[in-house]
Amino acid sequence: MNLDFKPLIAKRRQRFEELEKEITDPSLFDDAKKAREVLKEHARVKELISTWDEMESCRAQLVENQELASGSDVEMAELAKAEIEEINARIPKLEQIVLVSLLPPQPDDDRDAIVEIRAGAGGSEAAIFAGDLYRMYTRYAEAAGLRYELIEASPNDAGGFKEVIFQIFGNDVFRRLRYESGVHRVQRVPATEAQGRIHTSTATVAVLPEAEEVDFELRPQDLRIEVCRSGGPGGQGVNTTDSAVQVMHIPTGKIVRCQDGRSQQKNKEKALTILRSRLLEEKREEEAQKYAAHRKSQIGSGGREEKIRTYNFPQNRLTEHRIGVTLYNLDRFMEGEIADLIAAIGAADTQQRLEASAASDSQ
Repeated sequence: MNLDFKPLIAKRRQRFEELEKEITDPSLFDDAKKAREVLKEHARVKELISTWDEMESCRAQLVENQELASGSDVEMAELAKAEIEEINARIPKLEQIVLVSLLPPQPDDDRDAIVEIRAGAGGSEAAIFAGDLYRMYTRYAEAAGLRYELIEASPNDAGGFKEVIFQIFGNDVFRRLRYESGVHRVQRVPATEAQGRIHTSTATVAVLPEAEEVDFELRPQDLRIEVCRSGGPGGQGVNTTDSAVQVMHIPTGKIVRCQDGRSQQKNKEKALTILRSRLLEEKREEEAQKYAAHRKSQIGSGGREEKIRTYNFPQNRLTEHRIGVTLYNLDRFMEGEIADLIAAIGAADTQQRLEASAASDSQ
């Protein structure tokens, strides 16, 4: 660990003592909600302190074994060397648990995610790239054992998408994909380019946590729901069915249209889910800006205007701008092998949040 977290641990020990007193007070359970929160915090802080103590014990054992390994007793030295390998493997895992445990849980980590991809600058090539990103994320979902469902798509003549919206279901989906929001830039030679010149295009990705009805109430009087005939590709059955649904949120003017399914009711439910999630995202962004305005380099800002990544096909190169990482496996990345980079971005953001937390607690 690069930072000295002992002052933070000392504060957690103090808090643990306070929680121990609280849970021994019978009156705590007069308020069931508060009791659950206190018990949950007690368990979380207890696990953190236990992990920290185990880590410190491992570090002390490491020092002792290093001394024994350099001693004159050959048999003891061999045993000590074997234990050193085990301890060296164990310490980083404990450090990571401590790092994450020192931070409050991120909101919405355990929720499913709605992913919206839109073609940006670059015309048909941008739409093709939007389709490539859709394929990349769905391949990733399949490899990770997650389920996905297409919600809405607006294909273009070149085989890509002007816009595609889909939902991914599974454990901690939003935690995995929350850092994908932003502008993705592609550099490559389009199939229609006769001179072999490299073109630059963009697509915008927005990852929203699925909102529940309790998160954001959509009052009937605030909605204008219209049903119309579906259009575009999808077969004769889709084109002749009055199943497309458009929902307008009157107070904000936000409009969501869904026509992917043949069921009018299903399309209405999907449209309301997207609308609710967009409104929740807007609310979360307003709150985040209040508390994180000083963190201009915040990794997890998720701003749609922020250029986060460049995909250079001629050089098989991928550049992640937020953490300064360049990889030369773009071909595999586009096949959905994105888990390692997602983990690296998450770890970098965790480190930033820890530094901010340590600085705040030291003031």
